[in-house]
Amino acid sequence: MAKLGIGVVGAGSIGIRAALEHLSLPDVQDRLFLAAVCDPVPGRAQAAAAKYGVAHAYESYEELLNDSSVDAITVGSPIGIHFEQGMKAAKAGKHMHFNKTMTTTASEATQLIDAAKANNVHIVSSPGQMLRNDNKMIRELIEQGAIGHVAWAVTGAAFGTYHENESLRTGTDVLSNINPSWYWKKPGGGPLFDMTVYGLHSLTGVMGPATRVTAMSGIATPIREFAGVEYTVEADDNTLIVVDFGKASFAFVYGTPTGTVSAFGSPSYYGLKGQITGGLMNGEPIQYDGKEIVDAANGFWPAILPHVTGKHREMEEAHVFADIMQLVDLVTDGTPTVATPEHARHVIEIIEAAYIAASTGITQDLNTTF
Repeated sequence: MAKLGIGVVGAGSIGIRAALEHLSLPDVQDRLFLAAVCDPVPGRAQAAAAKYGVAHAYESYEELLNDSSVDAITVGSPIGIHFEQGMKAAKAGKHMHFNKTMTTTASEATQLIDAAKANNVHIVSSPGQMLRNDNKMIRELIEQGAIGHVAWAVTGAAFGTYHENESLRTGTDVLSNINPSWYWKKPGGGPLFDMTVYGLHSLTGVMGPATRVTAMSGIATPIREFAGVEYTVEADDNTLIVVDFGKASFAFVYGTPTGTVSAFGSPSYYGLKGQITGGLMNGEPIQYDGKEIVDAANGFWPAILPHVTGKHREMEEAHVFADIMQLVDLVTDGTPTVATPEHARHVIEIIEAAYIAASTGITQDLNTTF
């Protein structure tokens, strides 16, 4: 088919670094073109369009959806409005890539999946952690019994001040003074939806669907500061979760304001016959296709993701670019992807169930699978 027209929803930090900077490079122009960008901040979409060669710029999301040159969208807006935007896109016949996380509840995810099917459009949802060759090999090793029965695993992430210090936050023009305060608000804020989601996609991709969740959660940092302004934190930023995979196989999952136990997005697995942690199995490096490239790139695992070649390997958010290209492949070639909305829905249900368990004190049974 003809080149795919991409609409970039949100010219914020992720929209610029993951979509516009990558999709404007020459090596992908045979597959797609930047048809439109939208952002509600006055002048931001126009500035982004001028800088990255985008055909049309809009302040209104609805204007972008009405643009017939837009075949598919990549959504980089705040997580709390993804569901509403996704439902509108489905009705408009637009294929969708969601930067994590697709929705904030499993019910919303189901409605969105059903709407996409009803309107014959595709959804790809970041993060596509099972595109990683190391995760594929870890799953194979565990399935083969290389470390025996997995008694427990651990994964998670800490907010820190990462978003306050991103490269596009501290400038003076409309493309570099992007306010991160939505990360601290409900719905959709907090480290679980934003950062722990990576490890949860890896964990469930390797271990399979979970069955139950319990948790404790709260706000440890009630005030955040950005550019001299204080913001009240609304979304929980300190959550500790226990996930049950059945057969006495559990995982400890965390989304916190500080501290890490395992490498970002890469769970550790502890079996009765050994352990996998930090890219090692029982102290020896795990071998997988492309490991030499990752090693040469100082452990930069996106270097061997599909489509991450050449200059893309030197750029930020290359893993999100790889996910966007999964949608391009799916729409243009019919190539299936493991970055499915069903997997994303299961991870979303784990997060949602954790918050419910924390507020009620009742362990939550999970209903979704993938």
